[in-house]
Amino acid sequence: MIGIFKQKNPANILLLLVFALLIKLPIFISPKPAISRPGDGILYESILDFLKPTAQNFPAIYSLLAFAFLFLQAIILTQFINSQRMMNRTNYLPGMAYLLITSLLPEWNQFSSPLLINTILLMVLSGLFRIYNQPNARGTIFNVGLALGVAGFIFVSSLTFIIWILLALAIMRPFRITEWLLCLLGITTPFYFYAIYIFLNDQWDWDKFLPTITIGMPSLEQSAWLAGSVFLIMVPFLIGGYYIQDNLRRMLINVRKGWSLLLLYLLAALLLPFVNTSDTFENWIMAMIPMAAFHASAYHYPPMRLVPLLLFWVTVGFVLVYQYYQPGW
Repeated sequence: MIGIFKQKNPANILLLLVFALLIKLPIFISPKPAISRPGDGILYESILDFLKPTAQNFPAIYSLLAFAFLFLQAIILTQFINSQRMMNRTNYLPGMAYLLITSLLPEWNQFSSPLLINTILLMVLSGLFRIYNQPNARGTIFNVGLALGVAGFIFVSSLTFIIWILLALAIMRPFRITEWLLCLLGITTPFYFYAIYIFLNDQWDWDKFLPTITIGMPSLEQSAWLAGSVFLIMVPFLIGGYYIQDNLRRMLINVRKGWSLLLLYLLAALLLPFVNTSDTFENWIMAMIPMAAFHASAYHYPPMRLVPLLLFWVTVGFVLVYQYYQPGW
């Protein structure tokens, strides 16, 4: 399987779809409702209200949408890694890794606001990479900020990625105060139009307008299965990080900056669950996009084929046992 996804073959997209259907089959066997929490944004609540009549007659609609978003994100991530030449060969390992690690916890396969945010963050990531070689990147920088501003109306905690975007601007571009202000203008633009809307409709309320952000420690239920999932996430990440560091000197400058950007992305996503904390794991899915890039390196670079094969089949076996024979789903 690893050897197949290593190849530069467009037919691998179809094989990736088959792999996704097999590894995520439980979400169709036992459909779950969408995850809704007090910290979700007004736009996400509107989406749920729109889908509610359909879900009453067709409960699997949430499973279909979750699967579609996960597969779409896997394809976008794969195309991004390949187009930016983040690895020395074109392959489909990033998409495979993303679909595999998002199967380790059931919350990552349910329709939720963090799942939707992953698609927007991939767009933001692509935009941040493009500004490195753009003589005039003001339009792209504004669009990056605008995308994150819209994300705040889907999942309020995603606004903490402002720090990541500003750090990315510092890495990818020489410091220009106008570009930083333009990015902040893009972030605040959706809030400006929303303020006009609620004012004209005589619904002005500061509590409704300003996002509520709190800091706390998440209270997560501990189990051996959770420990196994964390182990299978961290080991390939460490292996991939080692091989990326080992090949860093042979990479172009923009690729080196790109991996630094992905690492900052990962750190920001790992800290995000401490903002507007909850007792579930869906927030952590935002860390799986950069994590999948490192996992793909763990499958791609080791000279011994046994290492990636062992990582892959142990993870697949764990997912199958957890989802089919234990209360994982």
